[in-house]
Amino acid sequence: MTLAELKRGQQGIITDVSSIHIPLKLLEMGCLPGNSVKLVQVAPFADPMYLNINGTHLAIRKETAIHITIETIDE
Repeated sequence: MTLAELKRGQQGIITDVSSIHIPLKLLEMGCLPGNSVKLVQVAPFADPMYLNINGTHLAIRKETAIHITIETIDE
């Protein structure tokens, strides 16, 4: 599953990041394998996505989120 497929309130763990397509700034801010991620909110027209990654709040475009693979956490 990719980060772009998360639904609001759903959580997961980042398992893989295609660093070729991910800006270095996002990697520095915590978009790394092993970090937890939660979809907080989605903007109108579903872009960008507002995420909480290990306590850091980020807005990521869907075109970037499709390159981040996650494993969902069932609560």
